[in-house]
Amino acid sequence: MCMNDIANQLVAAGKGIMAADRPSPAFYDLLRSEGIPTDEEAYRNWSELLFLAPGLSESVSGIIMTDEQVRLTDSTGQSLIEQVIERGMIPGISPAKGLVALAGSAGETVGSGLDGLRERLHEYAALGVGFSKWRAAFQIGPGTPSYYAIEANAYVMAQMAALSQEAGIVPIVEPEVMLWGDHHIDRCFAITEWVLSRTFEALYLHRVDLEGTLVKASMVLSGNECAEQADVETVAAQTVKVFQRQIPAAIPGIVFLSGGQSDYQATARLNAMNANYELPWKLSFSYARALQREPMAIWGNRPDRAPAAQAALCHRAKMNGLASLGLWKAELEGEAVAP
Repeated sequence: MCMNDIANQLVAAGKGIMAADRPSPAFYDLLRSEGIPTDEEAYRNWSELLFLAPGLSESVSGIIMTDEQVRLTDSTGQSLIEQVIERGMIPGISPAKGLVALAGSAGETVGSGLDGLRERLHEYAALGVGFSKWRAAFQIGPGTPSYYAIEANAYVMAQMAALSQEAGIVPIVEPEVMLWGDHHIDRCFAITEWVLSRTFEALYLHRVDLEGTLVKASMVLSGNECAEQADVETVAAQTVKVFQRQIPAAIPGIVFLSGGQSDYQATARLNAMNANYELPWKLSFSYARALQREPMAIWGNRPDRAPAAQAALCHRAKMNGLASLGLWKAELEGEAVAP
């Protein structure tokens, strides 16, 4: 299957991507912060719960994994990645080794892990991985993000994308403009436009095939501490506008990160874009917490609660699958939801 076919399969009608690439140390930190007891099997059990949820493939086309998860077996000793493939979903990998301090900047970051990446990507391809994802994070603040940080991260993302395609793996570039701050939505628009512009310039210079590439993007939002919070329609309009300006139509699809939004907000805003605009690319989801927040609360590291947690996961995936078609309605949630 060529990379364009894989990219289009990842954004197939009514489907999106589940981001499950939280490394085990961060996963255990999250459990403790939520008051959930931990044990040595929790990471495997949670990964198994997510990947093997009955019916998940109806709304999820691919799953982003960690290196550890790619090699995990379930409680019966069977490979999890092989079972994901058998269920018709595409395994993905987050091959970065975390965000590190960008030398010469005041607190900005850049993704690490380019050393040895060519060899690792070829190994992942042999294991059945079909796509990769690399994140850059940009904080809006006084003087940030800087031109230096944007250029450095664009270069690293483009290198990852080129190396992924060399290995036959579809790259997803993720230039996240973070939600945190008191900035107005107009400031987020300007920064997002700048970041996307430089990212695509770098992809062009690194000879990345756009038809075999996806973008994981943040929505254009008011800062979480801004007194004036933009409504759903404004978020949809501003996000579509900046994409139309900066993302080429050759890209098969754009998948959103939830980035601190509530489950309801992430779904409603995605739906508004697809319901109200004619777009040259597919708009779908690549959510982590907006899919997994409720299932994790239900599960609580108790095996007897796994079926209920899996049902909640599939419900959230279905709601976002409908939103990717512009067909979601609040009444479908089954209970009253708060914006």
